[in-house]
Amino acid sequence: MPYPYNRPDAEGVAYIKSVTSPDRVKTGADITEDYFHDEMPEYGSFPPDLYVEAENTGEVSAVMKYGYENNIPVVVRGAGTGLAGGATCKYGGIMLSLMRMNRIFPADRKNQTLTCEPGALLSDVQRAAAAEGLFYPPDPGEKSASIGGTVITNAGGMKAVRYGLTRDYVRCMEAVLPDGSIVEFSSNVVKNTSGYDIKDLVIGSEGTLCILTRVTLKLLPAPKYSCTLMLPFGELEACADMVPRILDLPYMPTAIEFMEREILEIVERTLNKRFPVPEGAAMLLVIYDASSREELEAACGAAGEAALENGAIDCMVADTPERIAAVWGIRGALLDGLKADSVSQEECDVVVPRSAIAQYVKAAKRIALSHGIRVEPCGHAGDGNIHTEMLRDPGMSDEEWKKATHASLTELYALSKELGGQISGEHGIGNGRIEFLESFLGSRMIALFKSLKLAFDEKLVLNPGKIVEFNH
Repeated sequence: MPYPYNRPDAEGVAYIKSVTSPDRVKTGADITEDYFHDEMPEYGSFPPDLYVEAENTGEVSAVMKYGYENNIPVVVRGAGTGLAGGATCKYGGIMLSLMRMNRIFPADRKNQTLTCEPGALLSDVQRAAAAEGLFYPPDPGEKSASIGGTVITNAGGMKAVRYGLTRDYVRCMEAVLPDGSIVEFSSNVVKNTSGYDIKDLVIGSEGTLCILTRVTLKLLPAPKYSCTLMLPFGELEACADMVPRILDLPYMPTAIEFMEREILEIVERTLNKRFPVPEGAAMLLVIYDASSREELEAACGAAGEAALENGAIDCMVADTPERIAAVWGIRGALLDGLKADSVSQEECDVVVPRSAIAQYVKAAKRIALSHGIRVEPCGHAGDGNIHTEMLRDPGMSDEEWKKATHASLTELYALSKELGGQISGEHGIGNGRIEFLESFLGSRMIALFKSLKLAFDEKLVLNPGKIVEFNH
């Protein structure tokens, strides 16, 4: 194995400047702390030895080849919005930013696709599609994420219930392998059984197998009509039980989200954002998209009737862009509200069978409280993906917080596994969850993961220490 890694020396820094540009290369104290971590600082703060911003595939290839030939780790970074410690320089080395590679090319209407570079923001890609009357469905909560980051983590989001994950919308991609080679995965065709489907393998590989430099995304015709239902319930169990009822109806929802009153009160208190429905201990938000107003009204009517039969206190409809934006603006502000209400946060995003949501949420609260931590679960009820947000209150020391969160996570992951779930629904493994992965997958699967890593990167220089760790 290649440990210990080397560090770029003066000659290497000069070379990197020569293949990129001196004004896009930083070293040492010139690298700001923002690049030491992602949105979850709890998973480590690791300073890179060298930071470089690439502007094209050729530069990415040259930097990666240098790292490969000189046994220097290279970690690729997009917008830094990850929540698993995935884009951090765990072993130092080179941090390679792709945010200058942000071009979005004109949509291909005949093929209903759009091609862009990895640094393009998700929000900009969605707007570019909408400008053509088309629709890019993946909708994770962080709209400022880079499109490359969403692809390489297979981002999900609220609309996965109806439309699926990012993987379902990647038609083809250009990438750089760890030795600097430039390759194409698939092409802009609808069907492809031409050998192993490596494209789908590298989607979700968290930057450990290759570096995405260009991607072609599948688009859909934009839905003509949309509305949001707000369904308050008196208790969590009735709220969770409503999810399979909605999915049993003949109208497929776009999203089903759940929140408890307590988290809405935190957002109101810290951010002065008031949810328009004051009733209920638990809340379901349901989106329906439709091609006609008649279809939309039928879907909303059926869901509202079923909800009232299942114990909902009320059924309120947001059916104008302004009302819909107001409701989902509060849903999108949940994490900011929790940050404002605590000293620091820890999170897991387990996914469990939908029938086990209420059981998991209640048990998760007991587990965290037993270790002196507040917990606020919320998330994607439609696919059982629960964001379990743990909050640190003033007065808890660093050591107490670290010990309590580790103990809580150990029990929460065991609970998820017991209920038939998985360790992560959409945030990935990165560095933060690596120690818990084998308990879900087993040693044979971890060995297979390691074999895949070595097949792409036998020197272990591309984003090492993420997803799987090699002994050294």
